[in-house]
Parts: sequence; structure tokens; C-alpha cells
Amino acid sequence: MTMTMTMNPVTINVVMALTVGVLYAVGFTLLLSRSLMRVLIGVVVLGHGTNLLLQLAGGPPARPPIVGTAPPESFADPLPQALALTAIVITFALTTFLLALGYRAFVLVGHDEVQDDVEDRRIARQKVPSAPLEAGDGEEDVEGADDEVEAAAARGRDGS
Repeated sequence: MTMTMTMNPVTINVVMALTVGVLYAVGFTLLLSRSLMRVLIGVVVLGHGTNLLLQLAGGPPARPPIVGTAPPESFADPLPQALALTAIVITFALTTFLLALGYRAFVLVGHDEVQDDVEDRRIARQKVPSAPLEAGDGEEDVEGADDEVEAAAARGRDGS
């Protein structure tokens, strides 16, 4: 680099940065919902936010990086553009997979809500006796507690 070349500091547009933040917030909020369609929309919104973030990180528009047509300091960085194309392909593939998954769930169940597992809720309600920490390493007591929980679960399945 010569002394005549000046380096322009990269400035980030605050409105675009806030837009990326809002897109990520909305995308993650939709991902945490129970509806598969909302999860799909959340993935799409996150994909758009990622594309916008990559274009924002690439800096302002510049000349194409073709050697010999412009000075090198005016070239655009091709890496964010390549990453944005990759993000578009990944988002498209994930969107088609989630569409197929949502359609299959709708055909089998009749709705796209992800339900709680009844067995998980039942196990969470059970109280597991705690093992005393003073007596030895506590291995025997933990195994006994596991046996009690398994026996109670077996009684619950048998209906007694």
C-alpha cells in the first residue's frame, strides 16, 4: 500500500442494524412456538435476517472485483456475497424440509401443533426420594430410588 491510498472506515447503517436485530428477534420468537407453521415462518425470517446481515457486513456497494478495470481499493468484497448465496440455498433446503414435515404432521394428526408428551409430564410430577449425602458415596440409595420410581411407573401402567 502506498501513502496516497486512504482507508475509508466502514460505517454501519443503524436502521439496517436494527432491522437485522428485529428480524432475528421475530425469527427466534417464532421458532419457540408450538405450531410447525410458525416454526417454518421463523426459519424463513431468520434466513432473511442472515442474508441482510451478510450484505450489511459486506459494506456499501462498490465496483466489481475485476482486476485491471478499477483500483483495488474500490473493489467490493466478494466473500459476503458468496456467503449470502450459501445462506439462501440453506434456507431454501430447510424451508422445503419443514414444509414436508409440517404437511406430513397435518395429514397424520389433523393439526400442526406439537403436543406435550404425556409420559414426560407424568414422570416430571413424580417425586424422587433424595439420597442422603452423609452415608458413604450414596450409590445404593440412588439405585433404590430408581427401583422405586420404576416400580411406581409399572404400577401406573398396569392401572393399579
